[in-house]
Formats: sequence, structure tokens, C-alpha cells
Amino acid sequence: MSSALKQIFLMIRVNLGSLPRRLWISLSMVLSVALVVAVLAGFLAMARGFEAALQGAGSPGIAVILGGGTNQETGSDVPAETIRSLTTATGETGMARNAAGGLAPAGGLVLSREIVVPVDVVRASDGAEQTLSLRGMDPAGPALRDRAALSAGRLFSPGARELVVGGRIADEFSGFAVGDKVRLGAVDWTVVGHFSSGGSVFESEIWADLEAVQSAFDRQGQVQSLRVRLDGAGGLPALREHLSAFPGAPLTAVSEADLYAAQSERTSSLIRLFGWPLALLMAVGATSGALNTMMSSVSDRAIEIATLRLLGFGRLPAFAATWVEAVLLSIAGAALGILASWLAFNGWQASTMGANNTKMAFQLDVTTDVALTAGLLGLAIGIIGGALPALAATRLPLTSALRARG
Repeated sequence: MSSALKQIFLMIRVNLGSLPRRLWISLSMVLSVALVVAVLAGFLAMARGFEAALQGAGSPGIAVILGGGTNQETGSDVPAETIRSLTTATGETGMARNAAGGLAPAGGLVLSREIVVPVDVVRASDGAEQTLSLRGMDPAGPALRDRAALSAGRLFSPGARELVVGGRIADEFSGFAVGDKVRLGAVDWTVVGHFSSGGSVFESEIWADLEAVQSAFDRQGQVQSLRVRLDGAGGLPALREHLSAFPGAPLTAVSEADLYAAQSERTSSLIRLFGWPLALLMAVGATSGALNTMMSSVSDRAIEIATLRLLGFGRLPAFAATWVEAVLLSIAGAALGILASWLAFNGWQASTMGANNTKMAFQLDVTTDVALTAGLLGLAIGIIGGALPALAATRLPLTSALRARG
């Protein structure tokens, strides 16, 4: 091992050995870095959880057909004649057909006409009024959600005022147990089942028969979207080409995965837009704190550094030892911040307004990439905040330090 490396390791050991003497000021640096890391990790975990709830809902094998030139269900309207034309179309349409009967006649499309109606529900825990999504759909609708599965009860019956409730709503709101009567709009509904969907956005919805919803909310004949299963990898381009020949208002076909990914990107970008500037502003303060902490450390160890310098230690060991101390303290703070964010935020239930202006619940998710990003910011605080004090350690007036010792 070279002489310079030996000097660096020795000075690092001396610096770390004197930490108990500077315990409280060192702890202040650790805690300030931890706070910055925890705040950033919280915002990133919120964005990541929102993305997971939406992206987990979409399937590339399902297409959503929207009317009126929009790419969202809100504001969309699919004319009745369009629906009739689609169900009777022959030839290459890009839509899969049912070969075995069941949800649709043999050879017919497995298609679900759908409408979303916002409904107000009072949350029992705090009395707050929340707006939820009541989705009316055809009997084929549940089967066109690839990850959805009944967790209790049964599906709604055609034409009946019956509800199947997402797992997040059933957990958060009272009065949605199987068998309960719920008043939505001006009529009473019966909860007949609960469903789960791997934590996706679907679990924030209530499902019911399309015609029952249209009748209860005076929306007879209105259809906002159509869900169909695509016929293989080339199904979506073929469907778009087929729809382009329809007269009247333009029709849009988008894969379910792309529809929810676009919604996810908008909201998660907004969350990050708030989170990053706040975290960076706090990081500036933490970097200033790190600089002050390390300058105090250099001042406290001035005699030790001067003595080692007079014994033949170079400037590089003095610089490296001080910088390493700052980096190690910031790493400790980053680790503490990541641990705190994981304990406080991971799995925490949150909610926001979804694409249909209704409540969407999701879980914060402190993933490895979230922890790594926040941790790197904490490390940067130590690297930047420790550089100037480390440089100051190389420029100590040696004779003045020794006179002070005398």
C-alpha cells in the first residue's frame, strides 16, 4: 500500500474517532439529510403507487372505443348506430369473436357498452363526502377486465339494481358489505358482490348493469365507451382502420394499457413536479448545514490536522479524510431517511381525483428505484457540502495551530 493511501486511512480513522466529541452537530447533519431524503421518497412513492394502480389495470389485448374525438371516457359519446354497425360487421375488423357462446352468441363479439356516473357517498370514518365511480356495463364487462376476480358474492344480474363493489371501496366505506342496501342517486341498490383486481384502479369503482344505471340516472341510450377484445397483435391497427370508415364524429380506438398509462403519466408527472422542487429546496438548506457542520469539524480538529501535517502528512490525506467524513455522515442520513420513508409511507393508503373526476384510491410504494433516487440526493448533499470544508482542511495555518496548542 502506498504511503499516501496509508496516510488517508489513518486520517480517516482519526476523524471518525473524534466523532463522539462532535456528536450533536454531526447528528444534526445526519437528521437534515434524512429529512430531505424522506420527503423526496414520499413524493416519489406517491407517484409510483399511482402509476402502479393505473398501469396494473390496463391490458394490451383489450381495446377501448371512444366517440367524439376524445381520448378519455369523460366527454365521450358512442352513437347507437355505431354500436349496431360494429356488432353486425363482417370481415377483418381487428375484434375477436366468441367461438363457444356464453357471454356472446357463437361467432359474435364479446363487447361491453359502458358509462361512468359520479355518485356521492359519505365515508363513515370521518363523515366526509366522497365522489365515487359507478360504472354501468354489459354482462361481458367483468370478463373484459383480465385481472379482476370476485372475492365475495356474485356478479350483478342483467336489468337488476345490483352492485359489485371494488375491494378498496369495500374496505374504506361502511354500508357496502354483501347484502347491504345502498342509496345511489334517487334509488336503492343491493350489494351482491366484491371484486379484487390486484390493487389496480378498478378496485376504486362500483359496477352495475348498464341499463339499470341508465334508467336510475336518466341517461337512457347514452354510452361513453365500448370495450372489446382484440384479435391478436395486429388487432388494434385493423380496428382503427375499420373505425375510420364510419361517418359522423370520429371514433378513437386505444388499447386499455395505453389509456391508463396516459392517465398515469399526467398525474404522476404533476406529483413529481411538486415533489422535486420542494426536495431540492430542502437539499440546499441541508447542504448549507453540512458545510457548516464540516467547517466546525475542521475547526475542532485544527490542532490534530496541523500536527499530522508537520509530521509529513500531505494535503491530499487532509482533504480526503474530511470529505469522506462528510460523505459517510450523509450516507447515514440517507439510510435513515429511506428507512423512515419505508416505515411511514410504504403501503399507506392515499387517494386522488381520477380521470372521471371521481375518487381513485392507491397505495404509496417505496420501491428500490424510489429509495435509490432519494438516497442519491442525500449522497450528493454530503459530496457537495463536504468539498469546501475538505479544501479548508488543506489550508490550515500550521504555525498558528501549534501556537494555539501551546
